[in-house]
Amino acid sequence: MKRINDTFGHRPLKSVRPSEVKAWTASLNAEGLAASTVYALHSRLGQLFADAVHDGLLPKSPVSRRTAPKAGKQRPYVATTEQVWALQDAMPEGLRPAILLAAFAGLRVAEAVALRVSDVDFMRGIIAPAIQYPGVELKTEESKTPIPIPQNLCLELSVNHTRWGSETLVTNECGRAISPHRLEHYFREARATVKGLPEGFRFHDLRHYFASLLIAQGLDVKVVQKSLRHSSAKTTLDTYGHMWPDKEETARAAVSRVLDERLDSRTAQRA
Repeated sequence: MKRINDTFGHRPLKSVRPSEVKAWTASLNAEGLAASTVYALHSRLGQLFADAVHDGLLPKSPVSRRTAPKAGKQRPYVATTEQVWALQDAMPEGLRPAILLAAFAGLRVAEAVALRVSDVDFMRGIIAPAIQYPGVELKTEESKTPIPIPQNLCLELSVNHTRWGSETLVTNECGRAISPHRLEHYFREARATVKGLPEGFRFHDLRHYFASLLIAQGLDVKVVQKSLRHSSAKTTLDTYGHMWPDKEETARAAVSRVLDERLDSRTAQRA
């Protein structure tokens, strides 16, 4: 916000032009900031102008895809299964379901803390996200996609409700709902106790573990997209495409098998 205010804070909203936004991101790149940082700053500026448009302060935002810088290619750190369990063990008891919701159902932090008992069909094993903190609707229809989960995960998620009779599945030590900020605080404390996790590892990064788990089981991109509730397969591939097996080698092996079968057939005929 400081960088945004330094450049645009003194300006009337309607005076900012798309060309100025592009020039700003170019100057940030010239400073030597990482491409991902510049992209994040542009996204934050876009959020501010989108809010202004929503409130009727502007007819149109000067921030768009045309003004967006390159996102930069960063491969997310994927925790090991051992690290995921270590994180869960290090969290306060009432917050442990949050780790399960992120690592095995792909929920985001604002969705995990707001997930209600009524949003889970424990009999059929389905999570149906409906709201996010602080009790507002999810932003996209894709985010409302039902998530199938196994019965053993249902059992783990029901612990807090069984103990406290709580409305939400993630609770503090008194059985009450908790904010994303407080959950992230406890998550950072837990992260510091887990060997091998990088300092910048976030709660959101547990979604990467979830994605890697699905891909390792041989699920195709459309299934992974639906499970992660991405708006498009492109988003899934841009983020996780490197996790799928080498398609060139797979294609080469497929052609090789057909040719080998042909060669074997000819050899058999000659015999």
